Amino acid sequence: MNGNTVLGARIVRWLLRLLLKPLFRVQITGDAQQFKNERTLIVANHESFLDGMLLGAFLPVAATFVVHTQVVDKWYFRWLLRFVPHLAVDSASPLAMKLICRLVETGTPVVIFPEGRLTVTGSLMKVYDGAAFVAAKTGATVVPVRIEGSGRSYFGRLAGIYPLQWFPTIRIMIQPRRQIPMAPLPSAKLRRRRAGEVMRRILTDMLVATRPRRTLFNAFLDAKATFGSSYSIVEDVRLQEESYGSLLRMALALGRLLNCDTKPGEIVGVMTPNAAPTLALTLGLSATGRIPAMLNYTAGAEGLRAACTVARISNIVTSRAFLEKARLTELIAQLPNIKVHYLEDLKARTRLPDKLWIIWHRLFPGALAALSRPEDAAIVLFTSGSEGRPKGVVHSHDSLLANVAQIRAVADFTPLDKFMIALPVFHSFGLACGIIMPLVSGCKAFLYPSPLHYRIIPELVYDRNCTVLFGTSTFLANYGKFAHPYDFGRLRYVVAGAEKLSDDVRRLWIEKFGIRVLEGYGVTECAPVIAVNVPMACRIGSVGQLSPGMEYELESVPGIEDAGVLHVSGPNVMKGYLLYENPGVIQPPKSIREGWYSTGDIVHVDLDGFLHIRGRIKRFAKVAGEMISLEVVERIAASASPSFMHAASSRADAAKGEALVLFTTDPTLKREQLSTAAKSLGLPELAVPRILKTIAAIPLLGSGKTDYVQLKKMAEDSTTRDVPLAASTQRTSSISLA
Repeated sequence: MNGNTVLGARIVRWLLRLLLKPLFRVQITGDAQQFKNERTLIVANHESFLDGMLLGAFLPVAATFVVHTQVVDKWYFRWLLRFVPHLAVDSASPLAMKLICRLVETGTPVVIFPEGRLTVTGSLMKVYDGAAFVAAKTGATVVPVRIEGSGRSYFGRLAGIYPLQWFPTIRIMIQPRRQIPMAPLPSAKLRRRRAGEVMRRILTDMLVATRPRRTLFNAFLDAKATFGSSYSIVEDVRLQEESYGSLLRMALALGRLLNCDTKPGEIVGVMTPNAAPTLALTLGLSATGRIPAMLNYTAGAEGLRAACTVARISNIVTSRAFLEKARLTELIAQLPNIKVHYLEDLKARTRLPDKLWIIWHRLFPGALAALSRPEDAAIVLFTSGSEGRPKGVVHSHDSLLANVAQIRAVADFTPLDKFMIALPVFHSFGLACGIIMPLVSGCKAFLYPSPLHYRIIPELVYDRNCTVLFGTSTFLANYGKFAHPYDFGRLRYVVAGAEKLSDDVRRLWIEKFGIRVLEGYGVTECAPVIAVNVPMACRIGSVGQLSPGMEYELESVPGIEDAGVLHVSGPNVMKGYLLYENPGVIQPPKSIREGWYSTGDIVHVDLDGFLHIRGRIKRFAKVAGEMISLEVVERIAASASPSFMHAASSRADAAKGEALVLFTTDPTLKREQLSTAAKSLGLPELAVPRILKTIAAIPLLGSGKTDYVQLKKMAEDSTTRDVPLAASTQRTSSISLA
């Protein structure tokens, strides 16, 4: 560029800044020192046609933009680009990457949009490998820059998905620099693909790192401001849609009416089903500085008493109608020293001061915003008690919202989607996707009170035009069994979690409905998603790649090759545990370091970063000195008898240390069939159980997971007769979902 062109570029940049700053209230955050490197490649997400102008006007360095030749062909862009340093390349040309590499090697900062096109979902689009390969080839420092807000203008492509504004607030966030090393792989194609995966990870990490830090109530108010008070967000079995406005009114009323019976910072038990009032109750307690504790009403009296002790719960909110329908009235009576508040009674307690308070805060809801901070405790969940008494898992507002940001960074959920939520909200999977996700993102939800109605749920998915379904492998198997092939015709996402996805279930869904079930992995302590397969990154047999913003380490286990105990850290890790031994006191997580959490799962991570669960450390048995995964035992049984249910446990054995025990609903299953199946799968004979117990049904927890605690007791029960190696009709009692 000659001197006149350089002067013209500076003038144009000054004019653009003068124009854009007040119109879009542009905010710039980050450290300008990130650009001071010999070779710098600036990468950004692509929300609108304004993005190039925004970066050109507000970046603290004069950079050269890489643009496609098709853009230069348009006269108005060609005129504007006269004043902007740029390199026009044809992505189909093999010389394009060489030209960009040469430009980077000159030391000139280069800006490129790795997506190559504007987002049409509001989420990250496909990331092309080219920019990443340039960074790896030249050794350039990658500086990620997040552009937020421009997509909600009329210069983006989100019309019909999000409400648009002429001049939305735009934020430009400069992130810490990163490097993309050239992977030592045998071919250029593989090296390029690996670099592209690293670039995609950099961009998704950027989306999570730049999320706004808010409380649940503030995030709800922001969503209400975005979509409007009349925007319908949730529906339940009443077939009545609730809007942001009606939910706010209900939440304020419930929060106000419970104020006189509870204290700020108190943990309040919530025992209500999947329904719109549960969302409002959770939101209302949170808005008024209380901490809702989602009680598992299928845990029985002993489990509920332990949970109340752990969290020092003295007040529970529930519904008489729900207790009667679920036959839980007697259960509540078995909770001593607990004051029970019924939703049906609260309305009658409303007085004039309450009504005036509700009206005032409907008009000025931000007045409640100062009662909580993002790092404060927001919700208490309870583990299933697989390791003894249940633990209270305390999540902050930020950890819950971080997990929503992680999910949205890798999955293109939009407000056009409608979630079918049948998983109970006392389970972290149901809570994240059934309450928090729709409240803060504008995704609609249909709440159904029981995941066990296998004929009704497929019909509702069809009738209510649901596009997203979450479930366990067990639930999805039964939905697939009873559904009409067209019931799931509108589903875009079917995500399985909480237990291993069966190959039979995967095959059923692809053959009957043409739907690929995406398997994920999570734990209550991580709010819950740790990894998930998505259309952009999916590997059958794995549970997906680690969520953006998370780190992991594997701790080796003697006797287990190429896998280890998974330890994780990230913004979605819990605030801490509430333990029975020290009720009400939060114990921060600590495994290999402060703030890290040990999942207790044996995991293998492949070269592309996909996680493969080999089993729980406590779900291994040491048989004759060898570590045998109980999940492998279940795999053998499923292969030998695919039409029945199976679960493996172990018990002490004087000769071999431990003995494998297989519980099965197949009364004709023989050990010979298991041995044949093990050989066909290439698994050792040592993994074939010698003890078989036939039961009527595999016991389940309220979340749909197998109740291994109950099975362990049954395995160790010497009074329960073992099934002979030949077929037997011996059955033991089973526990089913309430």
